[in-house]
Amino acid sequence: MDRPAYDAFTRSLASALAGDPRVVGLVALGSMSGDGVPPDGFSDHDFFVVTVPGAQESFRTDLAWLPGADRAALVHRETAHGLKVILEDGHLLELAVFDLDELRVARANRFAVLLDRGGVAERMVEVAGKPVESHPDRWLSGQLLGNLLVGGGRAARGELLSARLFVAGYAAGHLLRLLARHVPAEADVSLDDLDPFRRFERAYPRLGGDLNAVLVRDPLEAAIALLDLAGRELRPNLPEWPSAAAEVVGNRLRAARDGRAAG
Repeated sequence: MDRPAYDAFTRSLASALAGDPRVVGLVALGSMSGDGVPPDGFSDHDFFVVTVPGAQESFRTDLAWLPGADRAALVHRETAHGLKVILEDGHLLELAVFDLDELRVARANRFAVLLDRGGVAERMVEVAGKPVESHPDRWLSGQLLGNLLVGGGRAARGELLSARLFVAGYAAGHLLRLLARHVPAEADVSLDDLDPFRRFERAYPRLGGDLNAVLVRDPLEAAIALLDLAGRELRPNLPEWPSAAAEVVGNRLRAARDGRAAG
């Protein structure tokens, strides 16, 4: 969806909801909010609809209010409050419907209130102000080493799908949080505090390139290279980096690689 079509959908959505007396508010999220990185051809529409109490479930199950719902290729009920809708042109809508009280359970960072018939803006300030779960460095480092050890071991025994999840998913996520916390950014770009993978390459183009080159490797090779990269970047910047444990994990992973090659 190009930018004019994207903006036209946003206007159509806001207009449709403004004409429904059951609707209390509309909140645009992410790139739809206009805050930070603008939407591009791959951006979805991500939003909250706030209704009067008792009306929210009907909005989740009957999408007659949603522009383009008649040309949906998929309507997927993802959570108690939220849905994913894929339109026939491939455009994705990610939405959740709450009443004002239920809105307390939501999480958000970038947002804009496009419709407010009372209390929505105040409640969204509360939602966005909820503290993001922040684990200490010691926990993140321990998770990183443990995930690399498990992932490397599974790769050595041939469980490559599970190994890739542990290395490129779990371990990489913990590493990205540590890097964002302790390594100075290469560019002035705000990272997503809810998802460590979002926009990392924009803030760290060199380091992001190194990480991507590592993660496309065989999972066992990737685990070894990811550990080496972690030591290179974190040892000078993170006083609590567990160098001795990292050496033990590295030795075990390299032994697994050598044993696989010999076999």
